[in-house]
Amino acid sequence: MSTPQMKATGKFSYEPGKYCVKDINLADEGKLLMDWAESRMPVMMKLRAEYEKTKPFKGYKIAGCLHVTKETGILIRTLQAAGAEVYWSGCNPLSTNDAVAAALASEGIGMYAWYGNHEDFYWCIDRTIDPKPHLTLDDGCDLINTVHEKYKEYAQNEVIGGTEETTTGVHRLRSRQAAGELYYPVFAVNDAETKWDFDNVYGTGQSTLDGIIRATSVLLAGKNFVVAGHGHCGSGVALRAKGMGSNIIVTEVKATAAIKAVLNGHEVMTMDEAAKVGDIFCTATGVKDIIRKNHFASMKDGAIVCNTGHYDAEINIPELEEVSTSKRTIRPNCEEYTLKSGNRVYLLAQGRLINLAAAEGHPSEVMDMSFANQFLAHLALVTKHKSGEKFGNVVIDIPLDQDEFVAKTKLETMNMTLDQLSEEQERYMNSYNEGT
Repeated sequence: MSTPQMKATGKFSYEPGKYCVKDINLADEGKLLMDWAESRMPVMMKLRAEYEKTKPFKGYKIAGCLHVTKETGILIRTLQAAGAEVYWSGCNPLSTNDAVAAALASEGIGMYAWYGNHEDFYWCIDRTIDPKPHLTLDDGCDLINTVHEKYKEYAQNEVIGGTEETTTGVHRLRSRQAAGELYYPVFAVNDAETKWDFDNVYGTGQSTLDGIIRATSVLLAGKNFVVAGHGHCGSGVALRAKGMGSNIIVTEVKATAAIKAVLNGHEVMTMDEAAKVGDIFCTATGVKDIIRKNHFASMKDGAIVCNTGHYDAEINIPELEEVSTSKRTIRPNCEEYTLKSGNRVYLLAQGRLINLAAAEGHPSEVMDMSFANQFLAHLALVTKHKSGEKFGNVVIDIPLDQDEFVAKTKLETMNMTLDQLSEEQERYMNSYNEGT
């Protein structure tokens, strides 16, 4: 087995074949964080209480590549309680909570993740594949791509199936399927209504502003806040920034998304136009080169730039370097670039996910539903495998009844109840000859 580069400074705890984390002595701190998350994730706790008795995942290995947060820890603990043997890496170099990673490693999880593992990112993913997992759980498709490209025969013959957490990853999976190069079934967890209408909108919105404020302590009220992209994530950011008193400017390529932004009270313009008037810029598109050299050159002195999309490629950082004369870290997760014009641009969290690199990621309450979908999707894969049946090598939508189950369970844990249709109302709804 190869060894990690570990070029980041500081102490590391490395047990080959078991784990590689920043410092295993942080475990107690991480356990406290997960205890807090468990108190906010009642749906996951109900699933754990039910399935730790029957252990449906006994005999199955799961490799995960997803942000190592306190909420992810609850998903991992629940999979383990249900009998799974779990191996894990972070899906972004700056999204791992080192204390949570240490806690999970101390609890028998094959954890290969630490904050700042840029050089060792794929080394960590490879270590989760070493044990030959039966299932993959991904966020951004790096694990699935690695399995498909580097371990093709294994992907074709041994992997039962997987899940994908985020929009970027689902897009890549659908492209792979269209090309005939998807080798096992994958559930599009991101596309569940109880995921993208809550996690993406409310989770991304709140946690993105949390990250911006922690990195800058800037006042949002009165600022021109530019959001690139008005999908589920971008609309959530715009909603929350507007609530903090910002003037929202949206840039879009999709006409229907732009109209929604306008009717939500936002201004819509091109990035070329927005670059001249924006105070804070946040990309949320899943597309590269959204903010480029000409945009940096047009920005006001003191402009703040960050990204809440999955990859840092949305901001062309090499071009920012090109038009700058100097750079310095002025506070944690905040780098000041002085442009040739003398204006200063502040890049947050190295262009990585601002809500995870500079804050704690989505609140536990919304991840409760997202991770319930992850758990149930893997349960469906295992149940199908045990029956001897197959899904086929396709991207699978989360069933509507699962969405309804997750939503109803969440409402029950919030002590809220639903109305029910009467038989007469059901007949009326399903009739085709009722008229005026």
